[in-house]
Amino acid sequence: MWSPEREAETPAGGDPAGLLPPEWEEDEERMSFLFSAFKRSREVNSTDWDSKMGFWAPLVLSHSRRQGVVRLRLRDLQEAFQRKGSVPLGLATVLQDLLRRGELQRESDFMASVDSSWISWGVGVFLLKPLKWTLSNMLGDNKVPAEEVLVALELLKEKAEEVYRLYQNSPLFSHPVVALSELSTLCAGSCLDERTFCLVLLQLQKEKRVTVLEQNGEKIVKFARGPHAKVSPVNDVDVGVYQLMQSEQLLSCKVESLSQEAERYKEEARRACRAGKKQLALRSLKAKQRTEKRIEALHAKLDTVQGILDRIYASQTDQMVFNAYQAGVGALKLSMKDVTVEKAESLVDQIQELCDTQDEVSQTLAGGVTNGLDFDSEELEKELDILLQDTTKEPSDLPDNPQETFHTNSVPNPRISDAELEAELEKLSLSEGGCIKCLVPSCIPTLTSSYTHGFFH
Repeated sequence: MWSPEREAETPAGGDPAGLLPPEWEEDEERMSFLFSAFKRSREVNSTDWDSKMGFWAPLVLSHSRRQGVVRLRLRDLQEAFQRKGSVPLGLATVLQDLLRRGELQRESDFMASVDSSWISWGVGVFLLKPLKWTLSNMLGDNKVPAEEVLVALELLKEKAEEVYRLYQNSPLFSHPVVALSELSTLCAGSCLDERTFCLVLLQLQKEKRVTVLEQNGEKIVKFARGPHAKVSPVNDVDVGVYQLMQSEQLLSCKVESLSQEAERYKEEARRACRAGKKQLALRSLKAKQRTEKRIEALHAKLDTVQGILDRIYASQTDQMVFNAYQAGVGALKLSMKDVTVEKAESLVDQIQELCDTQDEVSQTLAGGVTNGLDFDSEELEKELDILLQDTTKEPSDLPDNPQETFHTNSVPNPRISDAELEAELEKLSLSEGGCIKCLVPSCIPTLTSSYTHGFFH
């Protein structure tokens, strides 16, 4: 976990990333409490126990994450968390609690849970448990040995996802099968050592995203083709593709080497010609031509191999498309299982009938209720025409003489002769006396004229 060079870069009693909690340097009383050992049982003082565990457990995991490691050892943690010459006395208890909660796992147990037969150096390093650990378990003592390697499972999953993204974003992603050595070179910046790299591959293998196979003494890795897909076992096609890829690389390297050799012969011929050594220059040119012919032959073979690989990749793509088509047809058949033309026509007819019924109901409701009174529309129209005619008649202008209008509008118009009027006046003069008599001569013409005008007009 910690190399001598990394320890030399880390100041004593300090965190390399400078991300220790504030009380690390500020609260002596608090740190003295945290550096003290745990009680033998949590039941003695659960508050103190939980306080210490809540401080150290997250700190151990966050420190390992910042360092980019997934393998922990008690000795390394004690050295990393030294403070003023003191070592935390409760780290072993913290690791035991993390083991109990499943956040840590012994490296040997993790190796045993996955098929790790492809790891040639696994025996004696991973699979054989330390004798001290075995004896401690038999005696009922669960103390963690200082040299025992533990694996932080969550950090390992994060590292496995990081490696898978590296593969997806690299030129190797075009090939489903890659050499383990090439993958190790690609992940050198992410995995600090070979053991970490193997643990990451085992985690990916556990997630069924890779499978590892040893072929002719060389290990090859096959990746799943999608982030959520499961990898299939390595088959003869995969082995054949891998061999073609290896042939392509060998031919490319050979062509590059021969090209440099031909350039060297050309330079030798140039120098010999300048020195006047014609025969030597001719021999160099002949060697250059022979090398160029070999290069042409290798180029032809390389083109053939690359063409075969392209066809294989194209056929794999075609197979994927074919499988997608098959799945689509199957889903379409399943969804159209109970659908026929006759059923569709019957459904359309039912919809049309319901629409017609709805229209009739709407029209009926729009007609309203008459409360039992039936009206003749022709009589109503005649009455409406009369009202319209009356409203169109404008009243005539008032006459200049209101007296005439009064007589005309308010007095009935019987026909009375002049003789009747004179007789009436005569009666009035006899009854009223002399005053009337003296008025009669002057009034008769006027009254006669007025009555005549009013009655006859």
